[in-house]
This record gives sequence, C-alpha cells and structure tokens, in this order.
Amino acid sequence: MHNAQTIVALVPMRHHSVRVPGKNYREINRKPLYHHILETLLKCAEIDQILVDTDSDLILSGVNEHFPSVKTVHRPDHLTADTIPMNEILLYDTSIVTGDFYLQTHSTNPLLQATTISSAIRTFLDHQLEYDSLFSVTRFQTRLWDSLARPVNHNPAILLRTQDLPPLFEENSCLYLFNKEILSRKHNRIGDRPYLFEIGRDEAYDIDEELDFLMVDLMLRNRESENSNEPGGSSIIA
Repeated sequence: MHNAQTIVALVPMRHHSVRVPGKNYREINRKPLYHHILETLLKCAEIDQILVDTDSDLILSGVNEHFPSVKTVHRPDHLTADTIPMNEILLYDTSIVTGDFYLQTHSTNPLLQATTISSAIRTFLDHQLEYDSLFSVTRFQTRLWDSLARPVNHNPAILLRTQDLPPLFEENSCLYLFNKEILSRKHNRIGDRPYLFEIGRDEAYDIDEELDFLMVDLMLRNRESENSNEPGGSSIIA
C-alpha cells in the first residue's frame, strides 16, 4: 500500500532521562526499548519514512546498525536541554524531512501496535475535510473530582453506574498526526479541529517511572507468549 500523501514518522529520543535513567536504550523484553517502536513503525505500510532525532551517540549507532532504512539526525546542542518544549524539536525535524503529514510517537510507547497506527492514519486520511489533526486518547469512565473536591463528570446525588457516566479522554501521548502548517502556526501538534483517536489501555502505557517499566516489560512478555501459543506461532526460548 502507498498513500498519495506522504507520511513521515518522527521519533524523538533523549539520551538522558530524569526519572528512569537511560530508559530509551535500556533493555526491556530482551532488546533496547527504542527497538520496539521502530520495529512497529516499519510494519506500517502507510508510513513512507521514519526519522529518529536524538542527542545520544549510543542510539544513533544502534539505529544505523539495526534499522538502516531509518533516517537519523543528531539533535543540535540548543535543543538538548530537558526544558526545551517538544514542539521546538518537531519544528526542527520537519525542516529536515518533507512530508504531507507527520506522525509523532515515542520510544516509551512499546505496547503500541502496528495495526493501531495504521488504523489511525487511515482514519485521519479518510476524514481530512472534517479534521485537521489527530491525537490518541484513553477513555475514562470513572468518578473524577478536581482538587477542590468538586465532581467533574458526575452528580454525587445520583449514583450512576460508572459505565453510564459521560466519558472523559486523556491525551496519552502515543501518537499525533499533523502537518507542518499547523505546527508552524500554532507551535502545537494539535490543530483547530482535532480527531480524538481512542486507544485501549493495553496499548497506551507510557513509560515515565520505574513502575511503568516493570509493568510494560511484563505485558510485552505476556503478549509474546500469547502470540507464540497461537496457531502458526513460533515458540520463544528465553
């Protein structure tokens, strides 16, 4: 499959991580974390090019060795500080590679599946007249309160079942689709008419703390085990 419109995937990765040291290249389920998302993106026929932007020589050499079809760029020094907004990095990346649309994801989303990414791209391309961007969300149907103990999405006097509550959606940072015009004009990946693309919680984990790392490692191993037990699956020897 090839789109009439070019889709470029952007995967920014820092060498340094505050809460989980070295997380982007730390081993999870027997391979460096960033390998998982690159392997997933390479399975998506809708994606024409993948760009890894990083200040890490370790990641640069690893990507060039294991993923030769993936384009790499060494992040300039003025964009390496932890305080630099992601949108500034994306503005730099979109000046390097040309595409009709850009899909941005993170190495910290290793549970994200190729079928989900492909579905998001197709959904967006099919609805371009109604929506100018897309971002992934996780549905919440639970009783939520603000910091002043005010109910956000429910009436405490009417105890509805949680499945009957109006849903709220969390921006889960798994994927964004946008064009360069929106990014340049708004300094934001989200346009004026975004499509909220829902992703199941089993794919939407973002590794931000040590506990996340442990949980995702377990989930990756469980998924691998389930796939090996399906008809036609190959057994995995640890």
